[in-house]
Amino acid sequence: MKFKYRKINLPVQSDFLGKSIFKPIIPIKIYRSDAFLQYAALLDSGADFCIFDAEIGEYLGLNIKNGTEIQFGGIQNLGGAKAYVHKVGIEIGGHRFDADVAFSFDIAKHGYGILGQKGFFDAFQVQFDLKKETVELKPR
Repeated sequence: MKFKYRKINLPVQSDFLGKSIFKPIIPIKIYRSDAFLQYAALLDSGADFCIFDAEIGEYLGLNIKNGTEIQFGGIQNLGGAKAYVHKVGIEIGGHRFDADVAFSFDIAKHGYGILGQKGFFDAFQVQFDLKKETVELKPR
């Protein structure tokens, strides 16, 4: 499966980045029982696991805080954010699989979901091509 990178226009032109950037953001479907949601997710090979805003899980009918609680942090010094892991179905390009996904109330609203090492990269072989602005996925 091949996907085009998504062009993101920057609010202010940068001498370093220019007017826009390209990111490997792909369309996915997230399932739980009979509920599903189409969503955009960023492929992030540096992310340890898949994580989405808690509102996504609530829409699917999950009681977020009933999941397995984990702590996470990132490039910033803050750390200590909480997420709750649940098993959900994910579909990408017609390929459906089950994955452990974390849902958090502590991440930015209206962003993209993150597809990380556990739950995504362990299910796909991924080839990024920034020059061609494409990402290719092959199920394992």
